[in-house]
Amino acid sequence: MRFVFYTHSIVSDWNHGNAHFQRGVMRELIARGHHVFALELADGWSRSNLLAEKGPFAVERFRRDFPELIPVTYDASFNHEAWLADADAVIVHEWTDPGLVTRIGRAKLNGGNFTLLFHDTHHRAVSATQSISALNLEYYDGVLVFGETLRESYLRAGWGKRAFTWHEAADDRLFRPQPDIDPSSDLVWVGNWGDDERSAEIREFLIGPARELGLSGTVHGVRYPAEAKTALAEAGLRHEGWIANADVPKAFAQHRLTMHIPRRPYREHLLGIPTIRMFEALASGIPLISAPWSDIEGLFRPGKDFLFARDGAEMRQHLRDVLHDTGLARALAASGLETILARHTCRRRVDELFDILAACGNRHAVEGTPAREAAA
Repeated sequence: MRFVFYTHSIVSDWNHGNAHFQRGVMRELIARGHHVFALELADGWSRSNLLAEKGPFAVERFRRDFPELIPVTYDASFNHEAWLADADAVIVHEWTDPGLVTRIGRAKLNGGNFTLLFHDTHHRAVSATQSISALNLEYYDGVLVFGETLRESYLRAGWGKRAFTWHEAADDRLFRPQPDIDPSSDLVWVGNWGDDERSAEIREFLIGPARELGLSGTVHGVRYPAEAKTALAEAGLRHEGWIANADVPKAFAQHRLTMHIPRRPYREHLLGIPTIRMFEALASGIPLISAPWSDIEGLFRPGKDFLFARDGAEMRQHLRDVLHDTGLARALAASGLETILARHTCRRRVDELFDILAACGNRHAVEGTPAREAAA
C-alpha cells in the first residue's frame, strides 16, 4: 500500500514529541513492505527552531538515524493533489494548516481513491475547541485520537464521521534495554518546559526532590527559562537542552531511574493519556516514577510497571526506595518492559491501524492484500 502522512515535521522532534510515534509507525509500515511518504511544511515551527538552534547538522543527523524515512517538504506552490492521486491511505496530523486540511478533504471528494484519516494527538479539542470545530472534516473517513476521552469529545461535538482511539506507543526497534551500559548517574528526565503547563509540577516533582535528596542527574528539553535552568543547577541537575530522540535510549541507560510529569491539560481534561515519554522509558527498561495522572483505560499496571507519586513528598520517598532497593528497581523495569512489549509497540499500533482502515472500507486492508500487490 501507499501511505501519505501529513506531519508537522518528521525531520524535527524539537518540542515535537508526536514525531516519535509517527516515525515509529512509518518505520513499521516500511518494514512490512509498504510505501510511505511524510509531507511537512518547509518552514514549519519545529523544523525552523531545530535548524536555528543546531543548524543543518540536525537534518543530517535525522537522515543518519532514520535512513528509511522519506521526508518531502512543501510550500504554497506544492501540488498536493498529484501526491494524493496514487495514495491508498492518507493520515493528516492535527498540526496541519486548516486550509490544507480542507483542501485534502476536497481531493478525497473529487475522486480521491484513498482512505482519509485525521490524527489528533493534542489537547486543543478540549482546551481550544473553536480551533478544532472550525476544521472541515466532512470528507474524512474517520478521526484517530490518542485516548478514549478525546474520542468521546469528538463524538459529542460531531467532529468527523467516526472516531477511533489509537494510543501512542514505543518504537521498540529504537527503545530497548541496553544492558551493556552501566548507569553513572541517578536521575534523568526528558521533557520540555511547556509554556507553564507543568512548570509548578516540574518544581514539585523533579527539582525539589532532587535537591533535597542530593541526587545526581540530567534534564533534557527545550524552552527552559533562565530561572528554571538556575533552579536545576542549584538542585544538582545538569540541563543539556535538546536531545535527538535516537539518543534517548542511551541517556536512559546511563541513569538509574526516570520520571513522568504530564502537562496539566492532559491530567485535568484528557484523562487516561500519558506522554509518549512514558511508553519510551518503559520500553527502555528503566524504573519510572510518575506524577499524578488517571490511567482510566488501564494502559499499565500502576505499582507494578511504575510507581505513582501523589505529591513531592511521595516522590522523594519513591526515589529513595528505587535507588536503594535494587530488587524493586529491577522488578519495575522488567514489568514495565513486559507491558510495553505485550500492548504498546508501534508494531501493535500498525496492526490496529489496518483494523481501522478495514473498518473504513479500505479494500487493501479488508482483503489483506500483500504489500507487493498493493503497491503494483
